[in-house]
Amino acid sequence: MELGLIAIGAGLAVGLAAIATGIAQSKIGSAGIGAIAEKEELTGRVILLLAIPETLVILGFAVAAMVILILAP
Repeated sequence: MELGLIAIGAGLAVGLAAIATGIAQSKIGSAGIGAIAEKEELTGRVILLLAIPETLVILGFAVAAMVILILAP
């Protein structure tokens, strides 16, 4: 029972981080495409801004790994 709850907590850490990243990237991506349509030289900045929210998923994965490694018997 306890191991199952640990696994659910780890899954929530990664899953909720991925959902939040998807929402952030959808808004950044649509605004970025609009900016690129007006000025093509902004392509590099838009790609960089799209990559920044991905760190949220990496942090969620790190939290999940710590939960599993520390709390699992």
